[in-house]
Amino acid sequence: MKILAIGNSFSQDATALLEFLSPQLLVRNLYIPGCSLLLHSELSHTEKAEYEYQEGGANSLPRKVTLKEGLEGEKWDFVTVQQVSGHSGEESSYYPYLTTLLHYIHAHSDAEIVFHQTWAYDVGCEHRDFVRYEHSREVMWQKIEKTISKVSAKEDLSVIRSGELIERLRRHAFFDPLRGGLSLCRDGYHLSYNYGRCAAAAAWTKFFTGETPAFLLRNNLSEGYRLIADEVKLL
Repeated sequence: MKILAIGNSFSQDATALLEFLSPQLLVRNLYIPGCSLLLHSELSHTEKAEYEYQEGGANSLPRKVTLKEGLEGEKWDFVTVQQVSGHSGEESSYYPYLTTLLHYIHAHSDAEIVFHQTWAYDVGCEHRDFVRYEHSREVMWQKIEKTISKVSAKEDLSVIRSGELIERLRRHAFFDPLRGGLSLCRDGYHLSYNYGRCAAAAAWTKFFTGETPAFLLRNNLSEGYRLIADEVKLL
């Protein structure tokens, strides 16, 4: 199964460990840091070579590529789209840019398009866009969930529920910094390299295969990975 993510550092976080957890999946990420739907739509018009073509969260080509090159480089089964994190809970930021991007993808690929649900920033995050959500993780998550539910229903897109899984895990003391636990983010918004990225990859695995990654079903795992396994089963 071949998957192309059109995104930014959040799709990089979500896909970095995906092939490790699920060798039956081939995933590549078209990466521009902080890239919004607005910029993706602009690049569909200009066709500038601005994307890193990533494998396992790292650049796999010596040059940057265009959106068209990414879409036509493989016979993709799925293409994922997403909004930049800071605007992910603002419905007005999706249009008309998402419409433009979806039309462009359909023109250059027969793949099914799905939406990647991003996650809320963690408590104490200093990202400049956190003010849009009253510096509240709960407020941000509620707005993300509401907005993506509405937008995905309007566009008839299935949703990879990475954000939901991250939020479910944060209900456990083990992943709640306010209760002495670990943050699933390494800087307040990007996912941690171990548990955070593993959780997002597990959400993608569950979406595309219907299964919990075999790695998470082993008997000798730490509490954090056991929690991820338990919660991903509920997606």
